[in-house]
Amino acid sequence: MNRRSMIISVGVLALGLFGLGAYLYVPSLEQAASVVASNETVLERSHSPTIGPDNAPVTIVEFFDPACEACRAFHPYVKNILASAQGKVRLVLRYANFHPQSEEAIRILEAARLQGKFEEVLERVLAAQPQWAPHGQAGVSVWSVLAGTGLDINRAKEDALSADITKVLEKDTADVKAAGVEKTPTFFVNEKPLLEFGPKQLFELVKSEFDAS
Repeated sequence: MNRRSMIISVGVLALGLFGLGAYLYVPSLEQAASVVASNETVLERSHSPTIGPDNAPVTIVEFFDPACEACRAFHPYVKNILASAQGKVRLVLRYANFHPQSEEAIRILEAARLQGKFEEVLERVLAAQPQWAPHGQAGVSVWSVLAGTGLDINRAKEDALSADITKVLEKDTADVKAAGVEKTPTFFVNEKPLLEFGPKQLFELVKSEFDAS
């Protein structure tokens, strides 16, 4: 499911983070707590793509769907946090395959990771999202928007159909269900769920964990 309506407002936050009007998402407190307590690996797997140093004191886990409009809108704010933290925050991305176009995009991202092009392709996929994932309309193939990323397209098309990437999709789909994730993006910071959705709220949770560390 997509957070398709976000009320955007601008304000300056510490560390250069700009505010966005809150779209409130309050998951079950009992559900979120039980996920963390019962099985921490539901949130983070060894196969998951990460951005930032492994020894960072703060880890953001984001369940995201590359075809999700809210994920695209939120992406600059997550990047802002990572840049402002100067290597003290690590981002772990988990795939939520909620839209018809999502699986192909996820397979492309995983194929790009094999070539060391994950971040370049992620940026392009999100920037070109209105072209390949226009909601309620026919879009172009996501493969058609990848020119200039440095990706070996022919190799990527072969890798995208591999059994290993299929396993990543299956595992992340199972973890999405186990974690009770129903909307994207959904965030956990050092295993604590972001209960009130918004860039300011994410920044404040990250800051509180950073201060505690």
